[in-house]
Amino acid sequence: MPAPIQKTSDWRGSYDMIIDVRSPSEFADDHIPGAINLPVLSDNERAEIGTLYKQSSPFEARKAGAALISRNIARHLDQDLRHLPVDWSPLIYCWRGGQRSGAMARICSEIGWSVHILDGGYKSYRRAVQHDLTALAGELHPIMLDGATGVGKTLILSALTGHQTQSLDLEALAAHRGSVLGAMPDQPQPSQRLFESLLCDAIQRLDRTRPVIIEAESSKIGQIHIPDALWKAMLPAPSITITADITARVQYILRDYGHIIDDPAVLTKLVHGMVRRHGYAVTSEWSALIADADWPGLVTHLIQTHYDPAYAGSTKRRHQRVNLGVIHMETLTDKDINQAAASIAKIINAIKVAKK
Repeated sequence: MPAPIQKTSDWRGSYDMIIDVRSPSEFADDHIPGAINLPVLSDNERAEIGTLYKQSSPFEARKAGAALISRNIARHLDQDLRHLPVDWSPLIYCWRGGQRSGAMARICSEIGWSVHILDGGYKSYRRAVQHDLTALAGELHPIMLDGATGVGKTLILSALTGHQTQSLDLEALAAHRGSVLGAMPDQPQPSQRLFESLLCDAIQRLDRTRPVIIEAESSKIGQIHIPDALWKAMLPAPSITITADITARVQYILRDYGHIIDDPAVLTKLVHGMVRRHGYAVTSEWSALIADADWPGLVTHLIQTHYDPAYAGSTKRRHQRVNLGVIHMETLTDKDINQAAASIAKIINAIKVAKK
């Protein structure tokens, strides 16, 4: 029989595969990071069985559901699982750890594979994520990477790995740069639940006895909210500030936000959405710059009238933070980014972390 998994630590064990047998829409909304989706009922099939259960009888629904589940499991065995060896050992879960995961696990177990079932299914996993995010946030030693838009903070976070300094990239997890124009090209944001799953997994992988660099954000990244416990840990954390000359910032933004410039119609729509905040005179000037394809002029104007004032306001609200240093860059070449990361690592290495 499949072995039930109950402890949170067990969920991160050494499995050859984590299989989510829920429907594709359930999987898309949230799942264990690293899991693959092998649904035993599609979204339409699940809806059909639910309707049959309500309008006919539970017996008829179970019979029809069993037939569909059997055919779908057979297809997965013929395709996705066909070439797996005898010592393959997966973790399987569904919504509550009931019939869907049980059916898949039972057949896999009868074949001879060592199968594990997530006790309580996704619902127990979700409760654990919520609990763990609160507990883990209290163990972190965050240092905020501060700086106005366009100073290369995202590139610096990535470069820190080469200097044995750990970071937590919230914008990458949220698939958004955090600004009005921050949507990623062809990459929708995850659901709030999936973001929290990815965040919990990322924090679990950190050495929580050492400092971690996190970009200074607002409490909302696009449509995603930073969980309260992490936000409360970030607010009083010390910071390192990055500054850069405006010419370098303009060139960086033109390169980093090139996908927006490539679609002036979308950019114009975004600008029109900022009328309430900046008024018609300012947004009309932005629209004129878009119409003239004056991209350096547009970015310079956005920095001066939108991004920098917004940053100044947020900095004022964060006045209680201790600043550990200011790193200025005249240009934002790869060499400059790497040197900034090295300077941050030097500051971090001088810090003695107190036990929490």
